Amino acid sequence: MASASTRPRPHRAVRRQQAEPRFDRKLGKILEHATEVFCDKGYEGASMRDLSRATGMSLAGMYHYFGSKERLLYLIQQHTFSTVLSRLRARLSETNDPGHGVRTFIQNHLEYFLEHQQAMKVLSHEDEVLDGEYGRKIALIKREYYRICRDLLDRYKKEKGLEFDSRTAVLSLFGMMNWIYTWYNPRLDGGAEQLSREMGNIFFRGISAR
Repeated sequence: MASASTRPRPHRAVRRQQAEPRFDRKLGKILEHATEVFCDKGYEGASMRDLSRATGMSLAGMYHYFGSKERLLYLIQQHTFSTVLSRLRARLSETNDPGHGVRTFIQNHLEYFLEHQQAMKVLSHEDEVLDGEYGRKIALIKREYYRICRDLLDRYKKEKGLEFDSRTAVLSLFGMMNWIYTWYNPRLDGGAEQLSREMGNIFFRGISAR
């Protein structure tokens, strides 16, 4: 048996990998509480002291790790959009049918945001807050999300021989999906699967009408 002095020690990278899940969980809870504050008070109305109280982190700690409430808003948006996008890509890898792909897009979007309605409200209301490098990074993720939906619709339009403006169709679909938090009632509207099916039916009837 190796002595304590000669026993191999874990590589630093391994130790970092073991610590990351705990850090990710802690960061996730901080972002969850920060989302609640932004949802309740709005970005302009929320202070770092409000965020400190909600997250349980000292005010000094908040400034040390995050620097500003703008960075917290950026992290909320980055985490949300990246999660929705990665889930979508995984689902779309299982189908080549563009019509089914559009319905998958709708269901993936609604499933996430019906479970995270406060995040949906914050993203909708604070859409124009971020600028500079933060704004550019979020814009890149949004453009990729838009591009995936537009590509699906372009393929569907070609396959079905339809005529409609893909940009208008995509942005109209986003308008249908992004404001559901203002009217959604689970007792009346069902779950994400039912709602996405109904919304998909309305959308496809609309783009096929001509």
